[in-house]
Amino acid sequence: MNVSIYTDGAARGNPDGPGGYGTVLHYVDGTGKVHEKELSQGYVKTTNNRMELMAAIAGLEALKTNCDVTLYSDSKYLVDAFNKHWIEGWLAKDWKRGKNEPVKNTDLWKRLLAAKEKHNVTFVWVKGHDGHEFNERCDRLATSAADGDGLIEDIT
Repeated sequence: MNVSIYTDGAARGNPDGPGGYGTVLHYVDGTGKVHEKELSQGYVKTTNNRMELMAAIAGLEALKTNCDVTLYSDSKYLVDAFNKHWIEGWLAKDWKRGKNEPVKNTDLWKRLLAAKEKHNVTFVWVKGHDGHEFNERCDRLATSAADGDGLIEDIT
């Protein structure tokens, strides 16, 4: 199955304010019927980068079968980690980067790697706030979640 996952994260008062993520899963079944699912969650205190990662994690974890996935994000942090092979370097250096500094958000990077393991995932960067229908939709989901009720703790 071919699935498109669109993602966005938001944080108010980054790095220590409320935040949220928004994700839209989109696929067309064998009969040509379009299926979509929206996911979002708000957090009491988080960062934009953590919410960008959570959006991708939520989308991948929602898949019930092995899929070919195109994951769209306006986060260079997320997309470049895979497309520029940063993640392989971090793994080879036991989650260290640059001058032997620890990689931030390793808990979520590890969860993302586990979530993508059974899928063939292609990461595609899209320019944020540029009129891309699904990116704008994910942004609305993320900001609504950040501004809404039912915020949960971001456990790091």
